[in-house]
Amino acid sequence: AGRGVRALPGGLMFCGFQANYAPYFFDNGARSTNGNMALLSLSEDTPVGAHVYTLNGTDPEGDPVTYGLTYEAGSRRYFSVDGSLGNVTLIEELDREKEDEIEVIVSISDGLSTNIHANKFTIDRHSGVLRIKSGVTLDYEKSRTHFVVAVAKDGGGKLRGDNKVFSATTTVTVNVEDVQDTPPMFIGTPYYGYVYEDTLAGSEVLTVVALDGDRGKPNSIHYCIVNGSEGSFEISNTTGAISVIKSPNQLKKEVYELRVQVRTEVSPEGDISAYAFATVTIRVVDLNNHPPTFHGESGPQNRFELTMYEHPPEGEILRGLKITVNDSDQGANAKFNLRLVGPGGIFRVVPQTVLNEAQVTIIVENSAAIDYEKYKVLTFKLLAIEVNTPEKFSSTADVAIRLLDTNDNVPKFSSDYYIARIPENSPGGSNVVAVTATDPDSGLWGEVKYSIYGTGADLFLIHPSTGIIYTQPWAVLDAEVNSKYNFYVKAEDTDGKYSLAEVFITVLDVNDHSPEFNENIQEKTMIIGSPVKIEAIDQDAEEPNNIVDYSIMQADPANVFDIDQSTGEIKLKSYIRSLDIIHNITKNKDCIWSLVVQAKDRGSPSFSTTAVLKIDITEETLHKGPMAAFLMQTKDNPMKALGVLAGVMGIMVLITIMISTAMFWRNKRSNKIMPVRRIIKKRQTQQSRTVRMEWLKFKRPSNAAEKFVVEDDAKSLQNENSNNNVQAAPVPPAAPLPPPPPALAASGNTAVWRVPTVSGSLTPKFINKQLKKRGHNSAHNALVSELKMKFEKRNAAMGEPHI
Repeated sequence: AGRGVRALPGGLMFCGFQANYAPYFFDNGARSTNGNMALLSLSEDTPVGAHVYTLNGTDPEGDPVTYGLTYEAGSRRYFSVDGSLGNVTLIEELDREKEDEIEVIVSISDGLSTNIHANKFTIDRHSGVLRIKSGVTLDYEKSRTHFVVAVAKDGGGKLRGDNKVFSATTTVTVNVEDVQDTPPMFIGTPYYGYVYEDTLAGSEVLTVVALDGDRGKPNSIHYCIVNGSEGSFEISNTTGAISVIKSPNQLKKEVYELRVQVRTEVSPEGDISAYAFATVTIRVVDLNNHPPTFHGESGPQNRFELTMYEHPPEGEILRGLKITVNDSDQGANAKFNLRLVGPGGIFRVVPQTVLNEAQVTIIVENSAAIDYEKYKVLTFKLLAIEVNTPEKFSSTADVAIRLLDTNDNVPKFSSDYYIARIPENSPGGSNVVAVTATDPDSGLWGEVKYSIYGTGADLFLIHPSTGIIYTQPWAVLDAEVNSKYNFYVKAEDTDGKYSLAEVFITVLDVNDHSPEFNENIQEKTMIIGSPVKIEAIDQDAEEPNNIVDYSIMQADPANVFDIDQSTGEIKLKSYIRSLDIIHNITKNKDCIWSLVVQAKDRGSPSFSTTAVLKIDITEETLHKGPMAAFLMQTKDNPMKALGVLAGVMGIMVLITIMISTAMFWRNKRSNKIMPVRRIIKKRQTQQSRTVRMEWLKFKRPSNAAEKFVVEDDAKSLQNENSNNNVQAAPVPPAAPLPPPPPALAASGNTAVWRVPTVSGSLTPKFINKQLKKRGHNSAHNALVSELKMKFEKRNAAMGEPHI
């Protein structure tokens, strides 16, 4: 059933009734392709998925309809239907030999009621009498019309001797008549009504509505109040309108509940055959003509004040505020909400909803926000506004809370750290930097005192009130000794609350040092083609005060040398490539010249230092090659030469260890004894001789002739194979004889004697400059002559011819 709604005077609603009729199928005959699908015939070779039928129907109210197919339990499902379009599709393969008839229940619905096309009737197969199935009842209120399709078939197939069956169909329309079997019913229950204080006696409050259940032949209905009226209300017998018959001020109850009866099916004898009941609730309400009102201890009041300390505990009640609020109206008109309007989240009000009257309580919600430094006075609006009334009456009261200060703040510096710079030549007592800290508390709590401490604070003081940091009166700053200082500064209030900040002080360098040359600048040796370098160091701490520039102040002649301004390297002019060119420039034959060089820093003001440098120019070396050139270049820096030689020797030792280790593991793996050295055996000679092997060993010579000395090599007589064979001890040498007289040239038949091989090593010794200048030919000749003489003496002693 659907309900129609209409508005009535006084804010009442009237609910009407509209009947809803079930939808139905169109009956288009057995050979039709759309309708109710009755007596549908299909060929057994119809392919699966084919569209075989379209269900078609309508709804009396014009509502859209949907279609459905259902099967009896256990039966096979051969068809499916599109619920909106009604298209029926074959989903299983047909086989007439297995099943020649299929029963399907089709349904159509408008969303409110379904008229399932189930068979409620049965027909006698012989007489054709149509009857209602046993246990099935027809309901006029649900379906007024039924359509039954009757089929007549002959049995002529057997009589004619063929398989043909002829049939005929007809549609039987069964109309259902209504009978008086349904009681009346109320529409739109439950029922509520209101009587206001200005409602006049006799005014209609509300109307109840009922309908007869037999809609085909409805009977007239009658209303009456059974109980609950208490003589204050009456109802119309025919319309159901309920009216108040007393003035509102005479009504003793706030709520009345009326039991209303509707009667129908009155017999000629006056008997009531059917009836129904409904409960009607009528509330007597007051007019909303009073707004909420705030009261203090002395009566109505719209401003409240309180003085309190800042940061009270959260959850604390502001007991100094005595506030009451009430609404003189009754019922719903006296219901209103309370809330605070102002800085949010600081206080909350209790209760939040009031009916008639309540004591107002304000509670601390955020203690941190109640801060004297932020608010000296906190002001709020206390608002009371009605909840469910059209008028929404409201009222407000001002709440002012004056805060008292407490020492709740710590002094805070303007920065977590301070960076300052001061020149190193600043006198004692010079200001460095001023630190600032503030304490927002009032009075003595807001006064700040400064102090410093830390390992870097020894040279500094701070003014306790102003925060100015300055140097000690006796302090001497030196950037070369210490250019960085850092320490802590503390700001403290009278209660001992404090905070810290860090101070970083940089001592700025002042150009107060002159460059100084190193000690070995007095004399340098220059090889033509290679520069010499001078170096001066400036002890200032920062650039450009410690950057040194070099220059030649005086040279005679002035066109021989150049100097690199940045590195201090001195070299000859590019056109000077030999001593001959230098001899052509000057008469100074010993090539030792003096230069006046200067080292100057870049500070302001600038400082400089001069020195006299003697340069010995040469182009010859003792031995040509990279080693000789290196030794000459490092003549003035012996430590450099020693370092390089130590590195070379270390590398050689490392290589020797690696080779020895590899040989050891190789021999160990092969499980063989390998000779330490390779032994070369000499053929036997006709004459047995014992040859004495000697080595040349270095000594520190007193002159050129004593550079080489022949010594016995005892190691050469040891067993080189390191086996168990013992060699005979060598024959001791005979005393040397005096040198023989000069021998004549040997004749052709004289036997030729050969000199045995002598092994030795040569180690060069230091040769002074004079020997280097003269050359090494004379020393070489003297060494060869001396060696020759020793060989001849030895051979003479052994009876061998001399060379």
